[in-house]
Amino acid sequence: MARVRVDPDRCVGHGRCYALAPEVFDADDEGHCLIPNEHVDGELEIQARVGEESCPESAITVEDD
Repeated sequence: MARVRVDPDRCVGHGRCYALAPEVFDADDEGHCLIPNEHVDGELEIQARVGEESCPESAITVEDD
């Protein structure tokens, strides 16, 4: 199990996270990252880490719970 977080001050809304992992990430009306369920495991954890690695602002962190 892992915990996914986004720093809203760093996110500028490129959208790579929710384009690559739409089951983990969502977007608000301005395109900034939202995380509907911050606790993920299995395939969703793998997808969350892809989103973390793809974020150009390093706004996403995935930490072991």
